[in-house]
Amino acid sequence: YMRAGSKKSINFRDYTGSQELTELINPNNSKLSNVRLSPDGRHIHVILRKPQVGLVTFDKYERPPLAQNQEKQDLWLTRTVPIVDVLYLDHHNSKDTAVVAVVYENGKAEFWKFREFKSGWHLLQTSDLCNSPRARVVSVCVCSNLIIWCEERPPSESSPALSSARNKLRYCVCRRDFDVEDGAVSLRGVKIALHNNPKFTVTSSGEYVHLLPDLKVKPLLSISKFFLTWSPHLDSFTVSTTCKNIPLKKLSAKESDFKKLVTDCLGYLSALEPPEIYNFSPTACGGLLLLLSTGWLCLLQKDGMLRKVYKLADNCLVQHDTHTSLCIYQDIVALLIGQNLYLIDLNCGRELEKIVLKREGSLYANQAERRTPHLLSETGLFVVEAIHPGALLVEAVFEEACKYYQQRSLSSAQLTVDILKKGGRFQAPISLASILRNYLNTGWRQKGLMGSLEAELKALVSLEELKGSLVRGGVKEVEAVCESLVEKEVLRLLSSSELDKEALLYLNSIFSIFPCQAWRAAQAALQLHYNGEGCLSSRAPPDVLKDDPALPVFELLCRSVFHFQPSWLPRFLELTQQQQGGEGGENNVPLYKRALCILSSLNPDRDQHQDLEVELLLVSGRPNAILQALRILMGRQQWERVTQVAQKFCKQSPLLNKEIFTILLCEVAHHRDLDPYLDLLWTLCPEDFTVITILSLVLKNLPSPSASSHSTSFSMSGTNSPSPAPFADSHSSQLTIGLLKPLLRKVLQRETKPSQRYVDILQSPSFPPAAPPRQPTVQARIPPGFP
Repeated sequence: YMRAGSKKSINFRDYTGSQELTELINPNNSKLSNVRLSPDGRHIHVILRKPQVGLVTFDKYERPPLAQNQEKQDLWLTRTVPIVDVLYLDHHNSKDTAVVAVVYENGKAEFWKFREFKSGWHLLQTSDLCNSPRARVVSVCVCSNLIIWCEERPPSESSPALSSARNKLRYCVCRRDFDVEDGAVSLRGVKIALHNNPKFTVTSSGEYVHLLPDLKVKPLLSISKFFLTWSPHLDSFTVSTTCKNIPLKKLSAKESDFKKLVTDCLGYLSALEPPEIYNFSPTACGGLLLLLSTGWLCLLQKDGMLRKVYKLADNCLVQHDTHTSLCIYQDIVALLIGQNLYLIDLNCGRELEKIVLKREGSLYANQAERRTPHLLSETGLFVVEAIHPGALLVEAVFEEACKYYQQRSLSSAQLTVDILKKGGRFQAPISLASILRNYLNTGWRQKGLMGSLEAELKALVSLEELKGSLVRGGVKEVEAVCESLVEKEVLRLLSSSELDKEALLYLNSIFSIFPCQAWRAAQAALQLHYNGEGCLSSRAPPDVLKDDPALPVFELLCRSVFHFQPSWLPRFLELTQQQQGGEGGENNVPLYKRALCILSSLNPDRDQHQDLEVELLLVSGRPNAILQALRILMGRQQWERVTQVAQKFCKQSPLLNKEIFTILLCEVAHHRDLDPYLDLLWTLCPEDFTVITILSLVLKNLPSPSASSHSTSFSMSGTNSPSPAPFADSHSSQLTIGLLKPLLRKVLQRETKPSQRYVDILQSPSFPPAAPPRQPTVQARIPPGFP
């Protein structure tokens, strides 16, 4: 019957009333489209249309009856009102119980419960779905805990007659929440999701509801050239058409007027001739399989994207009266056209198998065997087993290889798959096919070649999983996927031995589009750890913290650090310098200068980032940068910080010690702000400094007489102005011998033969004596030893 691997059939004898079931499913009595199967395959419902109206259910019991005289309660309904559909409301809780809703055209709904221990079906309640007694239900489905239906609302008797076009917009889509309890079904109020709409066929897929045009009539108006996807949970509508692979528009479901919803699309649609939808099947994860009049089998994804999967041959195109059935089984699509069953790989669209059946059938899904195609025909239930898409994909590799080599072959001989396999030529496709076969089917890990391709194959598999996650996930799931992807890409790029221009632009775009995620990814890639005490460390290998001289990766990371953790920037510079061994970088420009350029470009106001600028200069460890930082601190009059920096870096080298002490001694000659720190400064005096050197520096840097209100000359040289006191008062900014005496004593003690010329100075009291009486101004004599 089926030749796809092995086959298995389930006879109708397992079901109650098997003889009647066989007769009812006979094409002469009932169409297969009127047959419903429960998700677990234990119940078969046949909806009777003509001439008798009603419902007949056939059940398969897992256990024998409890007693011989206990009769089974079959669900056999004879009604005067047509049945729209049979819905399963609670098939996940227990396999021994099932709750179904039988929905009638007049809006009535009967809720039945199957109990195996109580031998059959029992009526729970009868309810009115619709608010209006004149409403007519045309289609119905279940989505999560919602019953959703499309109903026709005829105009009131007092309203004027509607035009033909407006008469087609007399439908509305409604919803009701429900809860299944032990003894009843609790229904909440009716809510209108859409009104003034045409007749829609509602079908659910996962958490989405697709509103399709009426498939039984040929579309004539523009309103039939598109369909809607509604997400009750996201409260949104997506408008799509079969001739575009992207949705026309997405909008909030708060607008429930169909005419307002699609008005701006009608002009555009009037010029289109989209293919008709001949059949459809939900994918259970939000998507929808569509069989179009062009012969294309397409997958409508839950985001509104329409992807072409498989194209029927021209001689297999379907007509309106052709029996079709389709269903998805994870990665395999089963398509039944008449008596031809096609098995298609959903990912690559390749036909895996074509099976010719003896009779028409109807495909259905069984929740216990989601990967296996199931088929219902008038003679029983059939299962297609032992489908190995991996082996068939290997053949596809060979066929693609044939096309590739045929186009480049100088020979006119036709190259076939058999020649490739048996001729011993083109070993690459053979190896690739073998690798793919073992990787896809058995997960076998081979050393050598397999080991070298393992990372690439894993990357391909991860990419496909990532695509699926983005399509199926919600907002939080998509954010998590983006976070993971950015982290992997940043790590890959930063760990690359060489970054070309395109890779660098790609890295920059990641930091620009995903700044927060890229910053966290950079922290992970560099393994940065901040201990809260000003210490930043990295456990990453040295190659990760490299800096390509031709590419500004360092600048890119500095921008991210400054944006999210500006206090880390000096430590990050220090860490990078340690990893690079103090090398310059781009165009031999020192790293600290490059970091300063980033700092000034991101924050032009220098006053706001001078603290960071000072830290970057100090972290660089370069003498000129340290002196520059010292001058900035002195300009800001941060004298305590000045002394701390001086004390730290004077130990770095004798030359730097000399430069720092000279700068500070000159500063002491100008003002008294450093007086509280003189004892510390004198300890920094270089070993080769003499008294002559010190006094020369001081005299050269004394402020001019005009710079101070107290025009006292340290050189004690007389002027034509009134004679000042020989010693400055306590409020003067002038430098005194008393302040310099500890430094001069220290230097003289270091000298091998201290000069006697300075004994009087060194033995003078620390405080000046009383001022002598005023005398007429005379030229003072310069004592020996002063220059």
